[in-house]
Amino acid sequence: MAAVVSLLQLFQGKSMSKAIPLHFAEYGQASLPALLIIHGFFASSRNWRQIAKKLAEYYHVYVLDMRNHGESPHTEEMSYPEMAADIELFLDTHNLEAAHFIGHSMGGKALMWFALRHPERINRQVIVDISPVSYQHSFDNLISALQELPLEQLTNRKQADDLLSGPIPEASFRQFLLQNLVLKEGKYTWRIDLAIFAKTADNIITFPEVEGLWSDTHDVLFLGGEMSDYIKEAAVYALFPNAQIKTIAAAGHWVHAQQPEAFCQAVVDFLG
Repeated sequence: MAAVVSLLQLFQGKSMSKAIPLHFAEYGQASLPALLIIHGFFASSRNWRQIAKKLAEYYHVYVLDMRNHGESPHTEEMSYPEMAADIELFLDTHNLEAAHFIGHSMGGKALMWFALRHPERINRQVIVDISPVSYQHSFDNLISALQELPLEQLTNRKQADDLLSGPIPEASFRQFLLQNLVLKEGKYTWRIDLAIFAKTADNIITFPEVEGLWSDTHDVLFLGGEMSDYIKEAAVYALFPNAQIKTIAAAGHWVHAQQPEAFCQAVVDFLG
């Protein structure tokens, strides 16, 4: 960790002044092409473990825990420029001039912003079920439901799941969220800081102002779910004119979890 901190200090004064070192999981042989996976809001590297293991046959896979997620540090600031700075720091500290990337949802937005500012550091990228636009939905009710969970009364996860079944009716989504609930010294606590999430949630649904930035002319794969409408073609082609847009059948927003075999095949076919 000391080496990471010293490198962080070294890069301060550049565009990385707000960057923080990220926790990560690593799979595959170091001799293979590097592939970085960037997860979505409320997720972590753990959610991508099975996909990473499959892709490790072809790539040296790093799955990042983004700031305020998983085992990475918590910070009051969370926006796409800051997440992009974290990605840049990660590449520098791991001596990666460039790499392949996969970014899902929030991670896809962070990756798009990084690509628009640092296209030379990306070989090929797969953006999963998201577009470079500001959406209209809100996370307020979701975060409030999690904040209102009486942690001090919980004796098992089933109780938490039952209490959240009203405000969050989809069972698979509840289970996904409850991966952030951890047992420490006999008491349940959130691994994530919900106060920070509430403060910065509006940054997640938006996309930063792109005026003054060149479009990215690299080949990019936008991979969406058939039952999702997050990919907006006009917005995609405006910033990524050479993009390919593909849809995976019988999948919604969680493409990689709902159709893992088809997802991995599409990724390998595109990245090569």
